[in-house]
Amino acid sequence: MMKQILNNRPAWIKIPIVLLLAIFLPELAMAAAGEIAMEGAPHEPLDLTTSGVGISAIIVFLLAYLLVMAEEFTHLRKSKPVIIAAGVIWAMIGVVYANHGMSELAETAVRHNLLEYAELMLFLLVAMTYINAMDERQVFDALRSWLISKGFGFRALFWMTGFLAFFISPIADNLTTALLMCAVVMAVGGDNRKFVSLGCINIVVAANAGGAFSPFGDITTLMVWQKGMVEFWGFFALFIPSLVNYVVPAAIMHFYIPDEKPTASSESVPMRRGARRIIALFLLTIATAVSFHNFLGLPPVIGMLTGLGYLQLMGFYLKKTLAKEQRMSLEAQHDGQMGDVVAFDVFNKVARAEWDTLLFFYGVVLCVGGLGFMGYLSLTSDLMYNQWGATNANIAVGVLSAIVDNIPVMFAVLTMQPDMNHSQWLLVTLTAGVGGSMLSIGSAAGVALMGQARGVYTFFSHLKWTPVIALGYIASIYVHMLINFE
Repeated sequence: MMKQILNNRPAWIKIPIVLLLAIFLPELAMAAAGEIAMEGAPHEPLDLTTSGVGISAIIVFLLAYLLVMAEEFTHLRKSKPVIIAAGVIWAMIGVVYANHGMSELAETAVRHNLLEYAELMLFLLVAMTYINAMDERQVFDALRSWLISKGFGFRALFWMTGFLAFFISPIADNLTTALLMCAVVMAVGGDNRKFVSLGCINIVVAANAGGAFSPFGDITTLMVWQKGMVEFWGFFALFIPSLVNYVVPAAIMHFYIPDEKPTASSESVPMRRGARRIIALFLLTIATAVSFHNFLGLPPVIGMLTGLGYLQLMGFYLKKTLAKEQRMSLEAQHDGQMGDVVAFDVFNKVARAEWDTLLFFYGVVLCVGGLGFMGYLSLTSDLMYNQWGATNANIAVGVLSAIVDNIPVMFAVLTMQPDMNHSQWLLVTLTAGVGGSMLSIGSAAGVALMGQARGVYTFFSHLKWTPVIALGYIASIYVHMLINFE
């Protein structure tokens, strides 16, 4: 029956038929997929790149990603479309492989993708929990109030917030850092829209550049490190190229910053009890993760989860010593949240993690993994890395990450596993990390700041400075090739 339905039908008709059947009538879809899927060896993945199922998967992924890119206008969380797309793509794969009696091969492939996601998700979850704990202990509020109280001029604040974003993002991640520095810029900028807009652009570029030379600064660098393509200390070879990427556009924008001095504020925000010890434990957690990976050969996520235990013990200590501290400090009695058990419950910090980002990452990993299993990444790898050459391909990765997002782009590169030397892996790490700065939608930091400084920092206000940011992008690649290429 299905053969009669599909016989002599053009591809544009076959595609939606198979897609709809895979969703609503999987038994019939198995027959349809069998008619149009290419035959493969019994123990090798099928090449589905020219089949209706493969083309349908590409369409599903593109539609999902269009919804992701339109998040600012639709207000649909970016995780939702990619999670559904991942399920649909793997359902279609499952139908084809079941029809060929190769279900175990598809199961093994999807489990491999799930394991890769689980390692990264748990690593990020611990890091986000620590950041949330420091935020609740008012570490970032104290830093913001200190900057505001010093009465710096707009140009001085432009450079200070930029360099702070550059040096904090390697530890606290570029998204958290950008939000913190944007709060400072908005607090001191007031009604000066020009300063706030340029300050936000500067922060996005600085945070992305700072995150490129540290395994903890961006999801893409973390992926490269956990995959074992670059050792932990190897990333720091990108420090100078990353610095150039930030300084070049910042130096040009400096002359467009109003040469004025905002009104100083006397606001003072003290850090809460245990804040400094939590910062120390976060650094110890990072050291544990690095040690587990470098000296014991274990996944870094094991060290990070051990560090989560450190934070839990600190929470227990704060709980047990709360009454004593309240008796000794009138200030603690005045502030009911000072060391409060509920306010410092570690699982509250876990709940406050960026779950939309974590689930978005799940959808991306499974979507790209499914397309790779179908054979599309092999075709892309052959085109980019064999025909264009590694250097041109890696530069293109950075440009593409400004449009699509660096997470799926980098995961695709890691899945392709092109034959590249250490310098080229550093190059793609750099370009994927800083390329997103060229557009406001190219990085999580830019998207978040468009929401935080709504109406002032916009897609088009950033777009006006894209040529200047691209100049920094080109300069950073040149410097990297000059000092790091083998």
